[in-house]
Amino acid sequence: MASEVEKKAVFDTESAKEVVKELRASFVAGKTKSYEWRVAQLKALLKMMEENEPQIAAALRDDLSKPELESYIYEIAMLKNSCRLALKEMKHWIMPEKAKTSLTTFPSSAEIVSEPLGVVLVISAWNYPFLLSLDPVVGAIAAGNAIVLKPSEIAPATASLLAKLVANYLDSSCIKVVEGAVSETSALLEQKWDKIFYTGNGRVARIVMAAAAKHLTPVALELGGKSPVIVDSGINLQVSIVLILPHVCFLCDLHADILICVFQVATRRIIAGKWGCNNGQACISPDYIITTTDYAPKLLDSFKHELERFYGKNPLESKDLSRIVNSNHFARLSKLLDEDKVSGKIVQGGERDKTNLKIAPTILLDVPLDSLIMNEEIFGPLLPIIMVDKVEDSFDVINSSGTKPLAAYLFTNNKKLKEKFVAKVSAGGLVVNDTTVHVAEHTLPFGGVGDSGMGVYHGKFSFDAFSHKKAVLYRGFACDAFVRYPPYTRGKLRLLQALLGGSLLSIIRALLGWS
Repeated sequence: MASEVEKKAVFDTESAKEVVKELRASFVAGKTKSYEWRVAQLKALLKMMEENEPQIAAALRDDLSKPELESYIYEIAMLKNSCRLALKEMKHWIMPEKAKTSLTTFPSSAEIVSEPLGVVLVISAWNYPFLLSLDPVVGAIAAGNAIVLKPSEIAPATASLLAKLVANYLDSSCIKVVEGAVSETSALLEQKWDKIFYTGNGRVARIVMAAAAKHLTPVALELGGKSPVIVDSGINLQVSIVLILPHVCFLCDLHADILICVFQVATRRIIAGKWGCNNGQACISPDYIITTTDYAPKLLDSFKHELERFYGKNPLESKDLSRIVNSNHFARLSKLLDEDKVSGKIVQGGERDKTNLKIAPTILLDVPLDSLIMNEEIFGPLLPIIMVDKVEDSFDVINSSGTKPLAAYLFTNNKKLKEKFVAKVSAGGLVVNDTTVHVAEHTLPFGGVGDSGMGVYHGKFSFDAFSHKKAVLYRGFACDAFVRYPPYTRGKLRLLQALLGGSLLSIIRALLGWS
């Protein structure tokens, strides 16, 4: 008999319908709701990461040439922390929350019960394909939901590994991974979900939201935007640190017993948030800098010095920089650089390697606000510097864009400027004197506003994102309020008004019949 190569089964609308049907049956049976099941799945997720860390790092290297340190810190370690926090706090999260009651329902008691939404869809992004796939899943598991995860096809190695690992470690009757591209995503979006959690760009988010609207499905949209960095001219870029070390300074790789290291802290923190986060391919990476005209040359010199220290004289050869994800994104970034009004503004970097999809850290000075690079999210290693007369003008530049960024950053020692920054800049999150680090704080909600997204997660906010807060009021049969029932009289109206107003004196006056 002639053997035929088996083709991979086509995932279409009917396939999606069967997946949802199976998961809904598991959810209705109550399988995902038990505390024990949730704990077991989170422990299995932790075990999965601990036993497969090299394979995860290898997949991220295949997809993005991501440095191992970045893979561990920003993907594996952050996800482990999410799991550990959920395991530690979940018993408290699922407990009903006591709520106060008023005279209107006296005597009564009330509570808010967190219940799982049901069967949820998580659609992930390619730039942090491991973390952004499974971090929402942690919250969905903790809340007691059945889940379909659709990882990004633009990071195929990670997507394939996720499908394999999730099937091997987690409960496949309640948690599934669907690989594929547009057709598979479209088939999934045709189904009725109890929530859709999407991480990506605004264009696809509109498609997701339109599909969700057909079923009145709630959505969480984790998008991006042009995250600005304001650098005040009053800060001292250089900070000296005295180190007493027996052998080598791990901060600057110099051998000495007593070492005075001079670090340009503000510049380093911007570099770490920009090029140290997937070479700028991160939704919270600094998108552009605003500083004063007088201060810009000093800031530029600092960048040049620190970039060479981090990535060497030929950054295209550095193993500490991720590559651009694919040729389409490489061409998009090249288009931003090659625009006539921008190409002459490059003051640092600009080198490109099309074969290896590498672009060096690139700084542009005084680019026009009407240029392409200033009117779309860059999502790459390009960093424009905008100059203003005084630092307070930065707020006008940010607010005049008409969109609200996912993150905004300010470097200053000026207390009043910090207060103005918090009051005047609307963004998903703000950080003063650093970049991107707010995502590591599980006590802070992470999410956008306006064009940068809707809904928040991280820590308990992830649990809440996949929970319905059910109001429950308990009453006995004593003290029935006669004013609720006909026949309606003026006296009943006055008493009801007093009860609803909550004034004890008014209630007494109404009971006594005093007007």
